[in-house]
Amino acid sequence: MDEKTVPGGRYHDLFEFSTEHRKAMSSTYEKILQDLKEAMRAKDTPRLQVLRSLKAKILEKEISERKGSDATLSESQVREVLMKAAKQRKDSISQYREAGRVDLQETEEYELKVIESYLPEMMSEDAVRAIASDIIGKTGASSPSDMGKVMGALMPQVKGKADGAVVNRVVRELLESK
Repeated sequence: MDEKTVPGGRYHDLFEFSTEHRKAMSSTYEKILQDLKEAMRAKDTPRLQVLRSLKAKILEKEISERKGSDATLSESQVREVLMKAAKQRKDSISQYREAGRVDLQETEEYELKVIESYLPEMMSEDAVRAIASDIIGKTGASSPSDMGKVMGALMPQVKGKADGAVVNRVVRELLESK
């Protein structure tokens, strides 16, 4: 048996997928796989490590979403995985900074930069503030106790486009100033 075949006789490569799977695959995920191949060829170990980690997280999410046969993640689901990975890196950076571990902090900052290269540009705080002000006006929110009502209406509009911590802080500031 040739080393490139499997018992079913079909050729499988780590990065080759069926036509149906490729059509359904997220373009961001395809880009990650392409960059993973390039990092392997260039022997760029730090970048390769980050990309392998992202691929594993995306596949893990894909497996958890399966119901029955095959499942592929949508672009927004892949973006969620990437945002979660970026948030984890940001948390680690702040912890390493507090502990004085500059070496680990720099590693996490590099990984965050790689992850963010696959994410769309986030909304500015001013853009979030404008949308939040509009929603506060529409919902009639007037105090911090109305925060849940505002966040419930705001999050669907900014999900995947703005950092949740920034959104939360902006809404809190706007409601406290009323």
